[in-house]
Amino acid sequence: MNNLLNNKDEKKKILLIATGGTIASKQTATGLTPQITKDELLDYIPVVRGFCDVDSVQVFNLDSSNVNPKHWEIITKCVQENYDNYDGFVITHGTDTMAYTAAALSYMIQNSNKPIVITGSQKPINLDITDAKSNLTNSFLYAADSKSQGVQIVFDGKVIAGTRAKKVRSKSYNAFSSIDFPYLATIQGNNILRYIAMVPFEEKVKFYLKLNPNVFLLKLIPGMKPEILELIFEKYDAIVVESFGVGGIPKPLQGMFYEEYKKYPNKTIVMCTQVAHEGSDMSVYQVGNEMKSICNFLESYDMTLESVIAKTMWMLGNSEALDGSVEQNFYKKINYDIIFEK
Repeated sequence: MNNLLNNKDEKKKILLIATGGTIASKQTATGLTPQITKDELLDYIPVVRGFCDVDSVQVFNLDSSNVNPKHWEIITKCVQENYDNYDGFVITHGTDTMAYTAAALSYMIQNSNKPIVITGSQKPINLDITDAKSNLTNSFLYAADSKSQGVQIVFDGKVIAGTRAKKVRSKSYNAFSSIDFPYLATIQGNNILRYIAMVPFEEKVKFYLKLNPNVFLLKLIPGMKPEILELIFEKYDAIVVESFGVGGIPKPLQGMFYEEYKKYPNKTIVMCTQVAHEGSDMSVYQVGNEMKSICNFLESYDMTLESVIAKTMWMLGNSEALDGSVEQNFYKKINYDIIFEK
């Protein structure tokens, strides 16, 4: 355990990167909208200046529903440009797409021995009753600790690997869970209790500034018409199929799916599941096993959907810079994203 509030000799230099979200929102006639600036955020948590030196930058100020891959590139570039000047980074972000951003940054910023912490809140920071102040303070505590590294979400006293987070509650303070993987740490009474020891990276930090967002998520529902597959295969570079249970293509879709796959054999196709826990396994049922053998599916196994989407965009956007095949890169373990041994 390490209580930085009581350690005045260990001041780290932390950069706050503000992007908007509920934490920075104020009530308007049409609902909450981000208006609070980076400096105003820091004014609500003066205690952090007692244990770290803080600078801040505002890269955009958006509801996270409006955040897309271009914004992930902006955040990554900001970290890259400031990486040598700071000991850690805290990114404030809306909760609705926070898990996607955390997953994306896990692939776009690899081998970082400095912490890159993402946080936000379910209530704006200017309210009397809010989770924003504790989440933001905890994030600075974690970012200022010498044992922290890599991309994580800090929320409701939990530290979650950037590839393992999922928003599971729309209003409650305990909004995020770590899917099929332990919390890396918890923060209680300004103490960091670590459950998984972090081993410093031997390789130099690497930044990837390109993504290919031309990825389609096909969420299967009973009775789906197969004709939609023709347009999807034509328009997108990769298709992530969010199937039922452990994964498969229902009989009414199989014929059309196979015909489109034959027309576009170089498309990246990934099978994942609509079930939050325990992952996919296409070998279990005929509807999965048969299609996997003829359509060269990649499988998500125990990866989260957010990580599958982000990793696919990263692979497609950096194909020329990556060594190995698409399959090798998809199953390469990055920031705890996959446990399954291929």
